Amino acid sequence: MVAAAHESEVDFSAGVVAVVRQGTGISHPSDHGPLAGDPGSNQGSEKPAGNTRDSLAVILLGPTGSGKTALSLELAQRFGGEIVSCDSVAVYRGMELGTAKPSKEDRARVPHHLIDVADPDEPFTAGEYSRRARAALREIAAREKLPIVTGGTGLYLRALTEGLFAGPGRREDLRARLRASTERRGSEWLHRVLKRLDAATAERIHANDTAKVIRAIEVCLAARKPMSTILGSEETARDRLIGFRILRIGLNPPRVALPPGEGLSGGFAGGLYDRLNERCAAMFAAGLVEETRGLLECYGPVKALDSLGYRQAQGVLDGAMSVDDAIKAAQQGHRNYAKRQMTWFRREPEVHWIEGFGDEAETARMAAELVEGSLAETH
Repeated sequence: MVAAAHESEVDFSAGVVAVVRQGTGISHPSDHGPLAGDPGSNQGSEKPAGNTRDSLAVILLGPTGSGKTALSLELAQRFGGEIVSCDSVAVYRGMELGTAKPSKEDRARVPHHLIDVADPDEPFTAGEYSRRARAALREIAAREKLPIVTGGTGLYLRALTEGLFAGPGRREDLRARLRASTERRGSEWLHRVLKRLDAATAERIHANDTAKVIRAIEVCLAARKPMSTILGSEETARDRLIGFRILRIGLNPPRVALPPGEGLSGGFAGGLYDRLNERCAAMFAAGLVEETRGLLECYGPVKALDSLGYRQAQGVLDGAMSVDDAIKAAQQGHRNYAKRQMTWFRREPEVHWIEGFGDEAETARMAAELVEGSLAETH
């Protein structure tokens, strides 16, 4: 059990699903049963058919703006592949300019999966992504094509390859109370609550990531044990992807421009941050504010529109910032996001890192050699 030092740290009114009391651990009402499968979990998913066993699946990972899309198209055309997007925003229809989706021409050249599969007001969880992406992998392999997973959403990628743990279901009453308390007290208060319940999980979740902090608290209280303990237990073993050999290729381009003569191609026309700055400015120039206005009129202020770029465009529409300020904020947000992505992806196993952009000839050559070698091993 995990006990909080002071009851006042968890100041919920009567009826909350759990109360943390000093020195006594966690008490729970009788309506909590044993661990139930997380609604977002893929436990019990269909296993691959026999003819897909030992098939190769390529995963291209790396920070936003590193050229994953260009490299995925190159590899798909060279090896007869189909692309499975791994992007939590690209799943939404109508969100074009702020997502850097492959162009319609590129999607016509090479079959793409998991793009434009939901409306922005439809919840789309990591579990749902995992189920659909695994089905796509099996279908692609059954056609004797090479599945190429590409994108920067680390949680979706982890759900696809490792599965999700079987944790307690959602408790909307608890979530509502936690959100209300956070509005009054701030995200740091919420994070302190999690730290008292599960210091290990609090260490890996940023205080500003309110959704993840709330979910972790929900799991701790409903399961009667720290979430970090649940993740390591046999009873909640993850439903890992089977039937595929995974080749992970990671792009790690320089953050800033390198001098001529350095790097894979003898010099870069700018580093990753330059590319991100240019891409953000181009999104706004292409009409991101107008696209956001149309989405708001159609769907309202849904969660999907809180993603990078759209959040800043809403600031322009609200009169909270100028277009120039919105562009600068989006640029900074994308640079910060790229850093977080690399922190996440460095924890991925057996990644073949390439120190270049995906649209560079030398990067494509090195990646193709890796794919060729893995295909030879598969057959």
